Amino acid sequence: MKILSCAALALGLAHSTSAFVVQQKAQTSTVLHSSSYFGNPDAPQPQVTAAAFANEAGGSLRSSAGGRGGKVENIWDTLTPVTVQGGSLRTWSFTTPTVERVQVLMKTEGRPLNANIELWHGPDNTPQKVAVYLEDGNLRPFSAVIETPRGHNAVAIYNTGHLEFPLSACVEAELSDGSGAAGLGAATKSLSEMSTSKIVQGGAIHTIPFAPAVESVALLLKTDGRPLNARIELLQGPNNNKQIMEIYTEDGLERPFYAVIETPGVGNVVRVVNTATVEFPLTASVEPYLVTPGAEGYASDYDRGWDESANSFYFLNP
Repeated sequence: MKILSCAALALGLAHSTSAFVVQQKAQTSTVLHSSSYFGNPDAPQPQVTAAAFANEAGGSLRSSAGGRGGKVENIWDTLTPVTVQGGSLRTWSFTTPTVERVQVLMKTEGRPLNANIELWHGPDNTPQKVAVYLEDGNLRPFSAVIETPRGHNAVAIYNTGHLEFPLSACVEAELSDGSGAAGLGAATKSLSEMSTSKIVQGGAIHTIPFAPAVESVALLLKTDGRPLNARIELLQGPNNNKQIMEIYTEDGLERPFYAVIETPGVGNVVRVVNTATVEFPLTASVEPYLVTPGAEGYASDYDRGWDESANSFYFLNP
């Protein structure tokens, strides 16, 4: 009787823990496995394939809102989004250590979005966290790049909203050999090199207004290797927050934070707040990512830069 009871107990434990373990299968290196902590352990695990992509210019993100003049492919049309119900957790594990970075996208059907994104690197080690709030997850979908250096990593998305507020998520990887979501690393590097960076001291606030023709904004936060703590806000009107991102990074040089913020409408202002103490400054690079072609006062082909005197971006004909 004792032998049978022990065997039954072992079988029950094996079955109950299967929901918490991502099954390792022989897959291509660009496949990310998604698992849910609230689901049927016997159900087949959905897969998100990181299809190869590079636009004509190179070094651009795949867009969540249509793209620059049709050159940037819409990621929602090529990947299978995973639905994360309110109060549930989804994880994406990497079958290969050659994954250098991933692009994380989230949206809703127009409802608010509240979620936490975490990068897991080993047991009880979370080197990066992002808390996201969106007033309208369809009008302003979330798009960011998470660096995943040095071995096996996993990305976890926890929907902190109620059951009535599900969200759709996509995670796409870029490998060290340039395959997968090609262009993520180049996009981060080009923004860091071409824009004028602003040092934001600990406790300081930096605001950047944008013209109505700017459809989306690219933002890069990094440090010299120290921890990074910041809050990014998109405002449209006095104290009217349309999007909030609270970011923690263990090493702001090895894991900088890169995101594309959708800015539809007029009166958009991006506010960068360094929530750390004065010993931990950060460097912010912000510039327009998509501009409406042929908008009044702007050329369809334009040169862009930072005007220190006007504290805003200027656009010139090439």
